[in-house]
Amino acid sequence: MRIDWRAEYVRLLDGRRHGFLDPEVMRRDGFPLEQRPTKTDLREAEGELGITFPVEYREHLLRHGNVGKGFRQLWRGPRGWGWYGDTLTNYDLLTEPFPHPDSYRAYDDELDEREPPREDAEAWEEWDCEGGVLEERKTAGAVYVQEGGCGFSTLLVVTGPHRGEMWFDGRATCDQILPLRRAGGPVSFADWVSRGMSTTPW
Repeated sequence: MRIDWRAEYVRLLDGRRHGFLDPEVMRRDGFPLEQRPTKTDLREAEGELGITFPVEYREHLLRHGNVGKGFRQLWRGPRGWGWYGDTLTNYDLLTEPFPHPDSYRAYDDELDEREPPREDAEAWEEWDCEGGVLEERKTAGAVYVQEGGCGFSTLLVVTGPHRGEMWFDGRATCDQILPLRRAGGPVSFADWVSRGMSTTPW
């Protein structure tokens, strides 16, 4: 069955919930930034989002809340739970396992090799949308917890084998999503916080 890549890309982009957490609306009507979420709040958020927060992330929110932290804040607004100011996390893909780059590297290369000529506008747009779908799915099961500027972001994986690990979206320059590492192992949320939330893969 042939996939309509244009339609699929548009459908996936809806999962980003643009405008879902408008800062002005949230300040007026939403869950106050300075309020510490309770266990009941977190259970409600998990139920609504369809995920279970990694233990270290959950404990940090319960102990310290959202106050003055260098990552996006979880709260409840007029339209439900989400991360304050977030326009990158795909909420519709949160329940899918975060894919290791090895799982899509061959497809990525093959897609590059069959780029049609720009002169064939229809074929090129279809190919471009297929690439857009792949790029969107590369961060399934992960939350964009910190924006680093210049297109860089830090991800907290919430679903799949890498759940609880911190990854770095460096596609703006190196076209890769890379794991944060410490002493040869993955960086957890608590490790990341203890290191000032500024760890990068290089």
